[in-house]
Amino acid sequence: MQLHGKMTATAKSCALDFLDFVNASPTPYHAVQNLAEHYMSHGFQYLSEKSDWQSKIEPGNSYFVTRNKSSIIAFSIGKKWKPGNGFSIIATHTDSPTLRLKPKSQKSAYGYLQVGVEKYGGGIWHTWFDRDLSLAGRVMVEEEDGRVIQYNVHIDRPLLRIPTLAIHLDPSANSSFSFNMETEFVPLIGLENELAKEETSDNGDKYHHPVLLSLLANEISKSLETTIDPSKIVDFELILGDAEKARLGGIHEEFVFSPRLDNLGMTFCASQALTKSLENNSLDNESCVRVVPSFDHEEIGSVSAQGAESTFLPAVLQRICELGKESSLFSISMVKSFLVSADMAHAMHPNYSSRYENSNTPFLNKGTVIKVNANQRYTTNSAGIVLLKKVAQLADVPIQSFVVRNDSPCGSTIGPKLAAMTGMRTLDLGNPMLSMHSCREMCGSKDFEYAVVLFSSFFQNFANLEEKIIIDE
Repeated sequence: MQLHGKMTATAKSCALDFLDFVNASPTPYHAVQNLAEHYMSHGFQYLSEKSDWQSKIEPGNSYFVTRNKSSIIAFSIGKKWKPGNGFSIIATHTDSPTLRLKPKSQKSAYGYLQVGVEKYGGGIWHTWFDRDLSLAGRVMVEEEDGRVIQYNVHIDRPLLRIPTLAIHLDPSANSSFSFNMETEFVPLIGLENELAKEETSDNGDKYHHPVLLSLLANEISKSLETTIDPSKIVDFELILGDAEKARLGGIHEEFVFSPRLDNLGMTFCASQALTKSLENNSLDNESCVRVVPSFDHEEIGSVSAQGAESTFLPAVLQRICELGKESSLFSISMVKSFLVSADMAHAMHPNYSSRYENSNTPFLNKGTVIKVNANQRYTTNSAGIVLLKKVAQLADVPIQSFVVRNDSPCGSTIGPKLAAMTGMRTLDLGNPMLSMHSCREMCGSKDFEYAVVLFSSFFQNFANLEEKIIIDE
C-alpha cells in the first residue's frame, strides 16, 4: 500500500464511498438503515430480537439484528465455529454530538419563527453558529389501521441557522466569544409571514410550528407517493446537522471535510471490512464468529436500552452460543474473544503542538491509531498491541500510537464498558482526525482504506493469532 504521495485509485474509491455513506446518514436511524442495506446487499439475513433464532442461524451464514433502529449488530459465523470458540469483534457507535428539537419546540420572537433545541453530547457548540443546518430524524405516523410506523426523514437542504451577533454590537466577539446556550443559541427556521400567522393564530396546545409538521408530512408523502396528513404525526425525534455535503479537500484531495466523522468514519470502515473479509469463501475455514456492533448513545455515556452498556451485545452473543444447546460454554467463548473498540482518534494539530505528547502523536494519512491510557480510559494493553501489530503486518498497512500528555484530560470510548461487562480482551483504536466534536470535522482521505484493510485482516487472521499470544493458559 502507498503511504506517501498521492492517493491510489482504491484509496480514493474507499474515501468516496465513505462520503456517500456519511451524506446519506444524518442521524443514527439513517446510519442503521444504510448499514442494514449494505449488509443485505452482501447476503446477510435480518433477524428479529423478538423471534427464536435456533432454527434460523447456522455456521457459514451471516446475519444482522437491530435495536431501536439506531443500533445494529452484524455477524458472520465461521463454518468451523462451535460453542466455546471465540468472537472477533469490532465495535463502533452511530451517534455524534448534535442539537435535538425539544418536545415542545415552537418558539417565536420579533417576527422570527424559531425552534427550541437541546444539546446532545459534548459538542464544540460555537462551531454551529452561522452554518446552514438541515433537519433529520425519525417521525412516528399513525396509520389508518391504528398502527404507529416509523419513517426516516431528511430535509436535505439549508433549513435553519443560528446567527452570530454582528461585531458592531459585540466588540469583544473576537477576544472572548461566549453565549448562553438557552437564550442565545436558538435556531431560526423562518419568518412569521401572513401564512405563518394564519396557521399559528389558533394554535391551542400545539407543540411545534404547524408549518414544520406540514413540511415533515410532505417529505414522508413524497417517499410513499401518497398523502400523509400532518395530524397523523404523533411524535418525532429530529436533530440538526450540517447541510453542507462531506467532500474531499486539500491540494491533492488528501483530506476529507465532513460532519459526523466521529464516529461514522469507523462505523463505515468496520462494516466494509466485515463484508470484505468474507471474500474467497473465507468462512469455510473460520472457527470464530466475526461481529460488528454499532451502538447509539456513546456520546452521552452509553447507558440506554440500545447503548454499549445495555444487554444488546451480550444477549446476541449468548444466543449464538446457545446454538449448541450448551450455554455454559458462553463464558469460555468470552475469554477466547477479542474486541476492538473503533472510535476516531486525535491527530497532531500544527497550530497547537504544545497540547500533544512528543513521541506518541499520530498524523493524518499515516494509518490507524492504537490508543493507550494507563488509567484505562482506553483499554489497550501489550497483548492487544502485539495482536494488532501482527494483524497490520499481515495486511501491510501502517499503524500509529497515541497517548495524552500527563497534564491533559483524556476522553474515553465504549471499550472499557464492554471489557468490564463481558470479560473480553479489548483494544482501543481509531483513525486520526482534527476538529473532533465540531459541527464540521476533518481527517485523512487515505486512512479509510488503511482501516478497512486492517480490520479485514483482523477478522481473517484472529483465530490463528489468538492461539499464539498466550497470557492466561
